[in-house]
This record gives sequence, C-alpha cells and structure tokens, in this order.
Amino acid sequence: MVAQLGLSEAEIDRVFHALAASTRRDIVRRTIEREQSVSALAGEYDMSFAAVQKHVAVLEEAGLIIKRAEGRERLVRADPEMIARARSLLARYEELWRARVARLDDLLAAPTAPPSAPKSGE
Repeated sequence: MVAQLGLSEAEIDRVFHALAASTRRDIVRRTIEREQSVSALAGEYDMSFAAVQKHVAVLEEAGLIIKRAEGRERLVRADPEMIARARSLLARYEELWRARVARLDDLLAAPTAPPSAPKSGE
C-alpha cells in the first residue's frame, strides 16, 4: 500500500472526489493564483451561484481550499499544504505503478526456453 502522508482513507477519498470534477480543478487553479470571492468565481462559470457554492463546499471539505469571511464576502484560497500532500500521494502511486510496469517489462523481456521436442515413442 502507498504511504498515506498522514491522510486517512476518508480524507484521501474526499481529495480524489473533489479533484474528479473539472470545475473544481479549475477553482483550485484560480485560487492558487490569488484569493477570490465566491461571487467572483461564480461569474467565471456558466452555472448558478448556488452550484459554484456547492463546488467550493466540496473543495473545502477535502481541505484543498480555505474559506474565510470578510464582511459580507466569502473569500477562498487554495491550501498549499493539502495540495502538496495530494501531489505527494499521487507521486507515490506513480512510483508504485512504474515499479510494477518495470517488473512486467523485465518478465516479458526475459529469454524463454525453446519448447522441448517430444520424445520418440510419445
């Protein structure tokens, strides 16, 4: 099993679920660049404000973004620590699969013995 970097199975599931939607990945990208209000984010997508709020809630629950209140606005920014943890987790999965593929390549490249000829009288 891949080392989980201090993340529980439930946390890992939430991170992967959050990153499964292209809109949420785009929200993370935008909030890495700079902190933004939920209203400003909603203006960037062809969906309702409520739908964007739901995407933000999924990302916040996964720990990928941090939301804070400033007056009447809700500002969101990416959490670089959680993004780094998710990136490290993915890198470990990549290492695991690369090692498995390399072993498979070695098995396929190994010389095989020619089939034995049947003995006379068989």
